[in-house]
Amino acid sequence: MAERPKVETVITQHTVWQALAGSVPPLALDPTPVSPALLDSRDVTPGTLFVAFAGEQTDGHRFVGQALGNGAAAVICEERGLAHLGERIAQVVDCRGEGALPDTIAGDHPLVYVVGSTLEAIQRLGAFQRLHRAHPALRVIGITGSVGKTSTKELTAAVLAQHFVTHKNPGNLNSEQGLPLALLGLGSQNERSVLEMGMYGLGEIRRLCQLARPSVGVVTNVGPSHLERLGSIERIAQAKAELVQALPSAADGGVAILNWDDERVRAMAGMTSARIFRYGLTPEADLWADEIESGGMEGIRFRFHHNLGRGKSDSLYVKVPLLGRHSVHTALRAAAVGLVEGLTWQEIATGLQRSTGQLRLVLVGGINGSTLIDDTYNASPSSTMAALNLLEDLRNGSARRRVAVLGDMRELGSFTDEGHRQVGIRAAATTEVLVTVGSLGCIIGEEALAAGYPPANLHRFEGADEAIRHLPQIIQPDDLVLIKGSRAVGMDRIVTEISQRDG
Repeated sequence: MAERPKVETVITQHTVWQALAGSVPPLALDPTPVSPALLDSRDVTPGTLFVAFAGEQTDGHRFVGQALGNGAAAVICEERGLAHLGERIAQVVDCRGEGALPDTIAGDHPLVYVVGSTLEAIQRLGAFQRLHRAHPALRVIGITGSVGKTSTKELTAAVLAQHFVTHKNPGNLNSEQGLPLALLGLGSQNERSVLEMGMYGLGEIRRLCQLARPSVGVVTNVGPSHLERLGSIERIAQAKAELVQALPSAADGGVAILNWDDERVRAMAGMTSARIFRYGLTPEADLWADEIESGGMEGIRFRFHHNLGRGKSDSLYVKVPLLGRHSVHTALRAAAVGLVEGLTWQEIATGLQRSTGQLRLVLVGGINGSTLIDDTYNASPSSTMAALNLLEDLRNGSARRRVAVLGDMRELGSFTDEGHRQVGIRAAATTEVLVTVGSLGCIIGEEALAAGYPPANLHRFEGADEAIRHLPQIIQPDDLVLIKGSRAVGMDRIVTEISQRDG
């Protein structure tokens, strides 16, 4: 199901007027809060802000009248939205500079702000909130990368919250449309804001940085996600590097926190005037980890090392409630931000401990007494192999069968075949039962067979519906079942179906 953003804001009618109309609000306009900000007219309740966007399935401008009927206090739309007002009474404020703005407001009528582009308007509104309504000493931490943005954002926010009043973008509102919405929730009390930044093309992260003004930039990795859109790994790296290029200089407090285990991220050190803080699994890094042990469902244990310079360092043993060895990098990133922002090790360790329930991967009860590992948010070769490694860790020497239900990984471009084959090899080494879904998923199965996987343990289905029909006969009591793949082939529906039915 498509996400329906609902963002609690701290903006008022005055904020919207000043940001969009660019003038002093009329005296009759009270600074009434408008919250939350909504993109779906069905969610509108009295006093809210409705923003009309054209989506893949429908155009929000068709529902301006419905939003007003549901009690919206303010609507942002393009001119075509006026054709759908119906009998609704509203004060129209034309913000396109084509006529005089009203100098008075009639009664308690809702305001309909007509703009040239709702995308540009919401960006202008978000930037206005960031620049003019935020804490004067606010520092923004921007996070980008091919994999791990949201988990890093959540864990970093949990760490910073031990010392600062911390804001973050809700859910995955990390796009040119979503991040400005997130900025509307940024209040004057917030001392730190943690914002993940996604992209589909060159220039998008640069634009997000223009809106959010990060002082700290964290780059997780560079992989083939969105390769189909950008054409090459080099162009993906170029797009991710826009974050570090936008940071202030070291003298002005800018810090680039870079994954020193990823050669493409490492190269970004030469692209910024910000201070470089390196993290990874190598002693060359400023913050690194070793002695990593997976405790299965109990989390992971490892030792932090912080290089202080001049041959000095300190270390700390930690156990954190994160699943899988790959989560060490997530913890390193969150701890690195904590150190850069002046937190003590005690505060950092406490924040890492409070991450339970915040990360995307979900363990739920499944059919036939199984346990499902729901990791269907997105899929790339690196994240899928990390999930397979987690499946191996969670078994932890028990007799439980490891079952992987793996679907197509989309937008890999020229890396599509190779990426699926890499996953097939890893699946052959980490599972007792392999289920593939979709035409690209078949490549995973083919490569597993080529690696010596028993044919009787492989089940291949053309789509999610077929998989849903057969999985009750495949899954057995006590199985650990990983479900991973693109939502485009319905992997999230598989989770829903096999977690809600009785076995």
